[in-house]
Amino acid sequence: MDVHPPAKNGPSENDPSEKGPSKNGPAKSGSRGRNPRGQGERLRADIVSAALRLLEELADDQALSLRAVAREVGIAATSVYIHFADRDALVVAAMERCQNDLVRGIEGAEAASADPVDPVALLRARVLLLGTWAHQNPGLYKVLHESTLNRRTDMPFQAELAAGATAAVQRCMEAGLAPADDAATVALDLRAAVHGAVSMRVNQPDLAWPPLEEQVDRFLTKLVGVSRVSP
Repeated sequence: MDVHPPAKNGPSENDPSEKGPSKNGPAKSGSRGRNPRGQGERLRADIVSAALRLLEELADDQALSLRAVAREVGIAATSVYIHFADRDALVVAAMERCQNDLVRGIEGAEAASADPVDPVALLRARVLLLGTWAHQNPGLYKVLHESTLNRRTDMPFQAELAAGATAAVQRCMEAGLAPADDAATVALDLRAAVHGAVSMRVNQPDLAWPPLEEQVDRFLTKLVGVSRVSP
């Protein structure tokens, strides 16, 4: 495992994210008024949202600085340290927000699937939602799955998506729509294939990629063993 030095506790004057405002909007100027009593959590949420916008742009957790985040929110850098001890703590909070949003997105995709009671349709909706999100948010995808922080920091909340995939595969097997097997192993094979397809799309966008839906359907047929896939 690679060992990286911890993030500095103070902002760096040479941090790459100090180069300019976010492409998501101009840098905020001036100071933000003090939050009324009870609104500390609202400021914390605003800081996390700003970090997510910058991480999508930077696609690298090491390029983020708390000073840049503070400027994006329109507060003093010291205000960020009230909520987050260092950059790593903020990035972990941002990645947890990502995971929670993805879980809610999956629930919505399953509810809107062609057959919300068909285990195969639900599994397909789950996988496509994750693939589509990665395509639309390549920077966040890279931070979530390919960042140095991801390799050296435990993020237990990531287990929720893995457990959901295993449960979805298990439901297909229990319904007789896929061969009986170890659901966790099959789900891991499926996740590895999907992440490979998504990562290659993010890192090699100019290749002649087939539609993601077609690839996902092949993964479901060849790896999970479903006999039919309902679009």
